[in-house]
Amino acid sequence: MKTILKYFPNITDKQKEQFAALYDLYTDWNSKINLISRKDIENLYTHHVLHSLGIAKLITFRPGTQIMDLGTGGGFPGIPLAILFPEVQFHLVDKIGKKVMVASEVAKSIGLENVTFRHAGAEEVKQQFDFVVSRAVMPLDDLVRIIKKNIQKQQNNSLPNGLICLKGGELRHEIMPFKNKAMAVDLKDYFKEEYFETKKIVYLPF
Repeated sequence: MKTILKYFPNITDKQKEQFAALYDLYTDWNSKINLISRKDIENLYTHHVLHSLGIAKLITFRPGTQIMDLGTGGGFPGIPLAILFPEVQFHLVDKIGKKVMVASEVAKSIGLENVTFRHAGAEEVKQQFDFVVSRAVMPLDDLVRIIKKNIQKQQNNSLPNGLICLKGGELRHEIMPFKNKAMAVDLKDYFKEEYFETKKIVYLPF
């Protein structure tokens, strides 16, 4: 939790409480349904919550923005972002029903009112959003092909609507087909923990 406050010192008391509650909730759920590897759960705040919030270093979403988190798993990056941006609407989608159930229970437990959930594959989602966010779900070109239909034309933010992914490792080949449009941002420029050495945000406007 300290790591969150280190990088986001201006959050409200309510947001502090919501972030603080995540550890026990995820530890409890993780013992029943394997969402996060057992040894990684103690790194919840750095590896999962702060990693998700990396997106907020790229863009501050305006109130009323609509975002789909595709392949949310247990709620990352959607739940941490929904805590940070209470006036933004998040739609969390995953094709594994158990994971969607956990994410929705976690949201309910902390009183998050700006999230909706859907147990579905990406192809089934027809609504449109300002942005689609995802965390290492699939290769970029596959993701782009699937979510093209979900990005709406009307712009509301400082960056054009599009796809924002959290990725790690060597991305040159993956970004190659989009090299004139895609932008890769190193999270190590913002977060000093070793975990972020190879982590990046890839942003692709549509």
